[in-house]
Amino acid sequence: MSNHRVASRYAKSILELSIDMGKLEEVFADFQKLSKIGSENRELELLLKNPVVKSDKKLAVLKALMQSSAQEITLGFLDIVSRKNREEILLDVAKEFVNQYNQHKSIQVAELTTTFPIDEKLRNEFVEVVKQISGRKTVQLVEKISPELIGGYVLKVNDRQLDESLSGKLRILKNQFSQNHYESKI
Repeated sequence: MSNHRVASRYAKSILELSIDMGKLEEVFADFQKLSKIGSENRELELLLKNPVVKSDKKLAVLKALMQSSAQEITLGFLDIVSRKNREEILLDVAKEFVNQYNQHKSIQVAELTTTFPIDEKLRNEFVEVVKQISGRKTVQLVEKISPELIGGYVLKVNDRQLDESLSGKLRILKNQFSQNHYESKI
């Protein structure tokens, strides 16, 4: 079974358990923290995937990272995953938990890349566009600034991308010019 499918199943089970116990927001904060730590530290990812390091050492590292603020449910989940020697999928489980939480709460995460910081009026317009595209009630807009776009914006919603940047239009134009439509009359 692929890691994504396994991570999805683990995430679904911990999501349902946290809903049943009334600790959804707290467990969500724990998994969000774990996902952030994993994305910022490649060493943690390498440690969790290393077959030479014993499971109890990996669990000790995870508990040391999470101990101060983690819920008992989260720590118990980490313990179960460690006993099954599945630590390598924990970061995938954390990402999938955040995705399933957003789906459960009807939150759409969209990524907006522009060349400058946008104001509140533009932000609201993009939020409305994302609501129309996704059909979800709440939108969480992740804003990025990239001068390489030259101008315009790139909006990503799930697997759809709306590229209205000047660099994107120049790339399309370059591809059109690279196809030689000129026929020689010689």
